[in-house]
Order: sequence, then C-alpha cells, then structure tokens
Amino acid sequence: MEYLGIEFDIKNKPVLDPGFIPFGVWMKEYLKEADHPIKIAVEREDGLISVRESAIRTDDFAEANLRYVERLIKFELWSIGGFRVYICGADDIAEKIAQAYSPDGERSFDYGFVGDVYEKPLEVLAVTEADFPAEHESAKQIGGHMDGCRIGFDAGGSDRKVSAVIDGEAVYSEEVVWYPKVTEDPTYHFDEIVTAFKTAASKMPRVDAIGVSSAGTFVGNSPMVASLFIKVPRERREEVKSIYDRAGEEIGDVPLVVANDGDVTALAGFMSTGQGDILGIAMGTSEAVGYVNAEGNVLGWINELAFAPVDLSPDAMQDEWSTDSGVGCKYFSQDAVIKLAPHANIILNPDDTPAEKLKAVQALANAGNEDALDIYRSIGCYLAHTLVLYSSFYEIETLLVLGRVASGDGGDLLISECNRILREEYPELADQITVTLPDEKMRRVGQSVAAASLPEL
Repeated sequence: MEYLGIEFDIKNKPVLDPGFIPFGVWMKEYLKEADHPIKIAVEREDGLISVRESAIRTDDFAEANLRYVERLIKFELWSIGGFRVYICGADDIAEKIAQAYSPDGERSFDYGFVGDVYEKPLEVLAVTEADFPAEHESAKQIGGHMDGCRIGFDAGGSDRKVSAVIDGEAVYSEEVVWYPKVTEDPTYHFDEIVTAFKTAASKMPRVDAIGVSSAGTFVGNSPMVASLFIKVPRERREEVKSIYDRAGEEIGDVPLVVANDGDVTALAGFMSTGQGDILGIAMGTSEAVGYVNAEGNVLGWINELAFAPVDLSPDAMQDEWSTDSGVGCKYFSQDAVIKLAPHANIILNPDDTPAEKLKAVQALANAGNEDALDIYRSIGCYLAHTLVLYSSFYEIETLLVLGRVASGDGGDLLISECNRILREEYPELADQITVTLPDEKMRRVGQSVAAASLPEL
C-alpha cells in the first residue's frame, strides 16, 4: 500500500474495510527515512510536560511531513492532554498546525475541547532549542485502598451501579437504569447520584469514604467534559463541576475521589492480578480507555482515545461530534459494528437505537452468521494494527478488552483475530502484549468495587 509517497505493507487487511491505513504502521515506515530531528512537548495542568523526540523527512515529502506531525500532535492532545504545544525544528509546520487548531480552523472542535477542560485556550508555539521545555511527568497512585466502609459508584451512560464495600468485600450491589445523556436539568443527575450513595450507605454501619468511576475528563473531582452531562446547558456548568463533591456532602464529611472510568477499569485489572502496564479498552457506546503503569499508578493523562487518530485513509468515516475522520470511536465501539454492517450485507432497522442495532448483529454472530462474524474479524484486525500505534505511547503488557461490543461469540472472535494477526505480523508485540477479556477474578473485583478503593483514609 502507499499513502503520501510512503509505501508500507500489511498482510492482513480488515475483510470489510480493505482501505484501512493504520496510522501506527504508516508512521513506522515514514520514520525509517526521516532524518531531520524535531521535538514536540505538550503542557498540561500543574506544569506537567510530556516530551517526544521525532523526525521528519526532506521537503520532497512536505505533505507527508505535515500529515505526520499534525496526526502525532492530535494523538498526544487526546491521549496525554494539554493546553500548550511546543514544536522545535519545524516552524513552517507549527504555523500550519496553529492555524488548524484555532477557533476558526479545521480542528476547532479540539480547540474548544481544550478550552473546556483546562479553562484556557490551546496554544501551538514554534520555539527554538533554548526555549524548549524540559519533561516533567508525575505518575500518581490510584486506589487499592480496601479498609473501612466504602461506597463505590460507577456512573454509566445507561445505568448507574453502586456497591457497599466493607474491608474490600461487596456486601451490597445494585444497577439502576437512568437517563443522564438526555436530561438537561443537572438536578436530575444530582438526585440520582445522591440516591445511589444513600442506598449503599444504608447497607453499612457507617461510611468512611466514597469513590466514583465516571466517564469524562476530570480536573480533581470536577467533570470538565463528560458525555453524561452533554445535554446540560453551558450556563449551568458550575453545577456539574461540583456535582460529585456536593453529592458526597449529603452523606457526610468523608474523603471522596473521582476517577475516569477507563482508569478504574485498568485499576480493577491491577487489583485482580497484581500486575501492571495494563491498557483497558471498553468498546461500548464509544471507546473508553484507561491505563495503569507497572506500579499500578496512573500517568495523569486524559486517555480519550475515542478521538485520537487510528486510520489515515481519505475514505475513513467522519465522527459526527468531533468532525474528524479516522478516530478511534469509529473502530472500537458499537459505531464500528454499525459502520461495517452494510459492508457485510446486513441491513439494520434505521429506527432502532445504536444499542438495538448492536444487539441485532450480536444475535446473528451468536447464531454463527458468517457475515456478522466478519464484522468482528474486521474489528480484531483494526485492533491488532492499532496496537502498533498504542504501544508507541504506552508500555503495555496486558490489553483488557471490555464493553458490550466484546460480549458473546463476536467478542471471542475479535480477540482471537487480533492475537492471530499480532503473531503473524508483529511477533515482537505478540510476545510482549497479552490481549484478553477480563477473567472471572476481575469480574468479581468489578468497576464499582474498584471505585470504592479510590480514596485513602
């Protein structure tokens, strides 16, 4: 295959999407003849700075150079996070990226997202070597505290789960359907959260701590951007930012810690196995990702890989929300299943919800329908090639695949296909990374129980 003058080879193509151009595979080939050094740094809260040294090719590859650096920065903004990007060694490219990532630029969505998360505008700066910042990272311990009487709350998009946990054992758990994504009044969200807290509290002699697992991007306990509150008007944003802390005050003056649900998933894997370097990918409504390092600590990254690029194909599907094409949510979520269904000659009811469309495909897969199974083969192929990219940013020993998409026979096929392609095309990754579904031990730990372990007494 060839893209922007760079030839690369993949032996296994997604059977339903043969035009897929995996960013990580293309990037490795591009870098083989890149000899002009550049450096990129992204700065986020508290002076934390991530640095990546790389290179670009000669001016003959100007289009490829811009595409590589822009997609690299896009990936870093959505994996690491940050409000300021420093580029050293490519001033002309920096100027073009600054134009794209501006209020009126092609990547205005990204610009707005950064403003919502960090409450300051995104800057892209061309700097000299003398002005390039030094790296400053700070991994943080997350959870693993089991002592006392704890509430663990898991805020999902369609149901909310809560557990009462005493010394690491769940003495009560419940799941309740709720409708956070379609409700404008944050009072509804607040009342539902408080009800869950009080239900769990009633099952224990006291409450020592509260831990919350929630989708979204957080600064401290504040959801700065979260799909759960997508319908809440901007003028009521302050109510959302304080919602978990205010709900905790209804229970008492106890420690409360909120963490991204992807990180809590990775934490649950660490708690159940004692082994770190875990990347968790939940394939559900979207792609939710979390990571803990070898010590079971989080990096302090946002890990919003749903909007990070994975496919460079000019024909890649556009994400309706971010307006970008080839980003993770169209490859590792129920959207991927729905996207691929027509290519598998499966006609879905247009009046069904996305969740109902997924169930229809899963029913066909569980019945052995080869067209439906091709959808899962394709997603497994996407995942294998994308691990080339993900493993260049994260040290991964275990990849946990979770979520509704990974359930049933299709999920098993997705995993086996991913592992097969890793063995055939990337044996070094196959030796390094175990790609698996959660085992029964991890299921017993559970998301809400892992959430309960977040606060330290």
